[in-house]
Amino acid sequence: MIDLTASLPPLSLYIHLPWCVKKCPYCDFNSHQADRFEKEGKLPEDAYLAQLLADLDADLAYVAGRPIQTAFIGGGTPSLMSEDFYYRLMDALRDKLTWVDNAEITMEANPGTFEQEKFRHFRQAGINRLSIGIQSFQPTLLTTLGRIHNREEAIHAVEKSRLAGFDNINIDLMHGLPEQSLDMALDDLALAIQLDPEHLSWYQLTIEPNTEFYRRPPTLPEDNTLWGIQDAGQALLEKHGYAQYEVSANAKHNRRAAHNLNYWRFGDYLGIGAGAHGKVTLPDGQIFRTRKTRHPNHYLNTLPEALVIKESIEQEDLPLEFMMNRLRLFETFDLQDYQRYTYQALPDALLKACNTAIKKGFLDAEQWSNGKVQTTEKGKLFLNELLELFLS
Repeated sequence: MIDLTASLPPLSLYIHLPWCVKKCPYCDFNSHQADRFEKEGKLPEDAYLAQLLADLDADLAYVAGRPIQTAFIGGGTPSLMSEDFYYRLMDALRDKLTWVDNAEITMEANPGTFEQEKFRHFRQAGINRLSIGIQSFQPTLLTTLGRIHNREEAIHAVEKSRLAGFDNINIDLMHGLPEQSLDMALDDLALAIQLDPEHLSWYQLTIEPNTEFYRRPPTLPEDNTLWGIQDAGQALLEKHGYAQYEVSANAKHNRRAAHNLNYWRFGDYLGIGAGAHGKVTLPDGQIFRTRKTRHPNHYLNTLPEALVIKESIEQEDLPLEFMMNRLRLFETFDLQDYQRYTYQALPDALLKACNTAIKKGFLDAEQWSNGKVQTTEKGKLFLNELLELFLS
């Protein structure tokens, strides 16, 4: 059996904190209202930290000597947890894992005033990138979205993060919101740009199953308005130096999200925490996905080895799995990357799909002639149709 340890993909770490103050009506993430789990006004931080670390210990065999390139702490609302929780978590992660120098470590944060007071401690604990979930600055839309912060708190959250020492900040902002006009969307975007974050995740609201919006659908803007928002918004972002490098991600020069880049380039990542997902490549070339049990109570009361569900990615599914990730990015990539990350020769079906995509104008013909792949402007607009070509 060939040992591929030396050529394994880069490795990242995802940590899931499942609690939030209130479940938003559009949210389909694994999040749970905190007050239903609190005892004496506190979340079970000690028990959850112990289980996170036991969960990580069970996954350490998948590291295979690799340093951690990036980490992302998501939720839920991770900033609900105490500063002491993060000091202890980060100390433990440094003890258990090897990290590259200056590894990007991101935490999602709520703009609420209560969380802002902890930003300085998060930075001192070793978290060096903050992703602030603002979504909108407009009072009516914040109410519709079920957000518990206001416009002023959102603005102050960015200012407080700077004072806390964060020099790498992302703002999460949504568009295509219920009854949102073009002017409303651009006003939100303009204010976000004025706050001068390094990165802007600007994405369109989609109605997902198992959400309140799915059960009681709101009135969304018409397609022409959505197209207008997308076009005008991207032009505004480009004008102010935020280049679009992924479907919903825009960044200043050299400020792209390293953690998400590893996802989209088909890198590996460990996933720990309730409902966390991972993707792992073994030294024998086998690739599989992991997911941990979702409900916090079940997660807390399950032995580590029983937390995980493993699902192998079959060879016939690799072309779609790989391209579905890589084509989200608007960067040029070498076709040999497929072989590097999947450990299989380029299948004829993938080559045929790429040629079809070129004929449809979805992929750049000149880049293809040089053994490279790049999505065209048309391909960006019709990404779903492009990806369908890679279905086996």
